Amino acid sequence: MYDIIIIGAGPAGLTAAIYGRRAEKSVLVIEKGVFGGQVTFSPKIENYPGFGELTGTQLADKMVEHAISLGAEFEMETVTAIRNGEIKEVVTENGTFQGKTVIIATGAAHRHLGVEGEEKYLGNGISFCAVCDGAFYAGQEVTVIGGGNSALQEAILLSATSKKVTIIQNLPTLTGEEALQNILKAKDNVEIICSSVVSGFTGEDTLEGIIIKNADSGEETTVPCDGCFVAIGLIPATDFIKGDIELNFYGYVDANESCKTNMDGVFVAGDCRSKEIRQITTATADGATAALAAIKYIG
Repeated sequence: MYDIIIIGAGPAGLTAAIYGRRAEKSVLVIEKGVFGGQVTFSPKIENYPGFGELTGTQLADKMVEHAISLGAEFEMETVTAIRNGEIKEVVTENGTFQGKTVIIATGAAHRHLGVEGEEKYLGNGISFCAVCDGAFYAGQEVTVIGGGNSALQEAILLSATSKKVTIIQNLPTLTGEEALQNILKAKDNVEIICSSVVSGFTGEDTLEGIIIKNADSGEETTVPCDGCFVAIGLIPATDFIKGDIELNFYGYVDANESCKTNMDGVFVAGDCRSKEIRQITTATADGATAALAAIKYIG
């Protein structure tokens, strides 16, 4: 049995592990995907205190190494449920782990467009990660769907190697940081199309273009492209706790900055928590808060 079981090994979960071990509590971190979470897909991070610039993978590696050096244990498993009781049971596809407390730090996954035919081109033209797949489209034409910080960062990375980058935004203007917008607007190989939504795709076995519809006129046009990178937000990874842990309308764990859930001894941290700002720094803050709450709960 562990003092603290942490579900998710992103910045929130790893910070919680560090705080738990520093308090000499036994800690198990369970992760089903990539140690480091979504941050590993960030090509460049310039707003994490103490580092002028580094990649998401570099930051994640430092966090993982820190947690391991303090004695945190790690398991690659998919959690399917949390059973309440004086001792919590975290159920996975291959077994059950017991803990005095649990911290949910499962983060969020990439949101799909939901357009008919999208599934056909996943892995055959549609991607969610320029760091992972951008090199495949060097010298080719690509589109980026979205206008927030994530989309603009993807576009900047792609513009360095792609022949042309077309940004498609459903709103009248981009919503990402002005500094990122200025970088893109200064590039000759970047085109920005606003007030347009994706209505379909073209191509045989692989993607050849996307069909967009103007939100004002209703006119449809086709944007030729070899690759499409979707960056339209995230969906919280909370399906496994529906019915047990209170979630808000959007599926995020309904908890304030105390990071306490409605289940006694179960806490939440990071992007899966209901909150206004989702940044690496706010995730690590949640991790610290949740861990300290768990430590206090154990006594």
